[in-house]
Amino acid sequence: MSDEHRPKEAIEKDVVEALKSIYDPEIPVNIYELGLIYNVDVRDDRSVEVRLTLTSPMCPVAGSLPPEVEAKVAQVSGVTASTVDLVWDPPWEPSMMSEAAKLELGMM
Repeated sequence: MSDEHRPKEAIEKDVVEALKSIYDPEIPVNIYELGLIYNVDVRDDRSVEVRLTLTSPMCPVAGSLPPEVEAKVAQVSGVTASTVDLVWDPPWEPSMMSEAAKLELGMM
């Protein structure tokens, strides 16, 4: 099966795995488990839009993290294009972290 015919579900799964490889430089947890990824939308043309937030608008990686996410997603097999939509609503809060992230950070 060629990349352009990969099922959208398979692409989404691989995109999530790619997102799990990106870590916040100040917190030893990946951005997906931190709850910074609000949505992954794989469209029919296999382009992907990621809705992303940061822990704070003053986050030191505010300028570098969105392009890093866009580049990692673009490398996933079958993805034709990637865009990142940096959003601030709803504001991120620690309750958005996964159980694994909370455990890793000793919050449980």
